[in-house]
Amino acid sequence: MVNVSKKGAFVIRGRLVVEDADRLSPEEINKRLAAAGLAPLPGEPITAEKARRGTLAHRILMAHNTSGDPLNLKLRVDSLASHDITYVGIIQTARAGGLKEFPLPYVLTNCHNSLCAVGGTINEDDHVFGLSAARKYGGIYVPAHQAVIHQYVREMMAGCGRVIMASDSHTR
Repeated sequence: MVNVSKKGAFVIRGRLVVEDADRLSPEEINKRLAAAGLAPLPGEPITAEKARRGTLAHRILMAHNTSGDPLNLKLRVDSLASHDITYVGIIQTARAGGLKEFPLPYVLTNCHNSLCAVGGTINEDDHVFGLSAARKYGGIYVPAHQAVIHQYVREMMAGCGRVIMASDSHTR
């Protein structure tokens, strides 16, 4: 069962130690931590904002934020990925907007418009379009039956602290 906490909470090793931490004083939080057999929190109290700033997600987003405003993000991404259901529309839209080359690594996988059961692929024209776009604009083309987008991105593009913008068949 999942319980929702409306305020901050301390969860240690999967065990809820302090619930609704936002409304408690630092002394009360330390008292509850001690009751759970844990060391008190050092220094100043941890506020919800300080806890938010301490997350890995916040650090990655701020490292990629080019706006300078933590409330209005303008993210710089490290790479792009899409597959044969979505890349045709994405690239045609970018071309209409003046695309001359992909500005960063862009992988085009072919993992949806393929039917091994009938001995070939469907929508082969999409695959030809993807290959020609990768060649023309500098992308990475993954042929049909070689890798699905989720696997390829995870194995070849993902890395610590990276931001990858991708489309899949659920996010057109």
